[in-house]
Amino acid sequence: MNLRELEPGKVERKLGEVILRVEGISLAFGGVKALSEVSFDVREHEIRAIIGPNGAGKSSMLNVINGVYRPQQGRITFRGETRSHMEPHRSAALGIARTFQSLALFKGMSVLDNILAGRNLMMKTNILLQALRIGPALAEEIVHRKRVEEIIDFLEIQHVRKTPVGACPTACRSAWTWAARSPPSRACCCWTSPWRG
Repeated sequence: MNLRELEPGKVERKLGEVILRVEGISLAFGGVKALSEVSFDVREHEIRAIIGPNGAGKSSMLNVINGVYRPQQGRITFRGETRSHMEPHRSAALGIARTFQSLALFKGMSVLDNILAGRNLMMKTNILLQALRIGPALAEEIVHRKRVEEIIDFLEIQHVRKTPVGACPTACRSAWTWAARSPPSRACCCWTSPWRG
């Protein structure tokens, strides 16, 4: 199974097509300017990096993209839809993922279950049916478990799939965080990592 395969309902985009455009974003906290007229774009299958020393505004920029912060100026276009700010739940639903340098995993759960938990936004059945694991919720879970197994195969981590995350080395837990929050089906992933200047 090719992990670049489209999720149901997704429209195929051409290689090199702009999927995220940030134009003239400015953000200030009181008298402190975190971002001033920042513009860039990200194309299909492209990797972009935002680098700089502590306090340069890297995390602020990612928080604007994800909708945690609302900029005073500028606009964001994602998949052809332009807005002055993004709502966090909307960005997640659109396929924009965010990982953090701090590890936010369920340490008592297995690697497989942590990755499955990261797919909860894609599950459509109500929480009661999911808790009872009956009817359409069970069928949906089976589909998502199959997808998680494909992600585990892609990352070549079959040997730890049932291991509690708390028992895995820190470097490995960082990879599980990425897989749980931004499986390869995600359209855009923002990953914050410490600056090593």
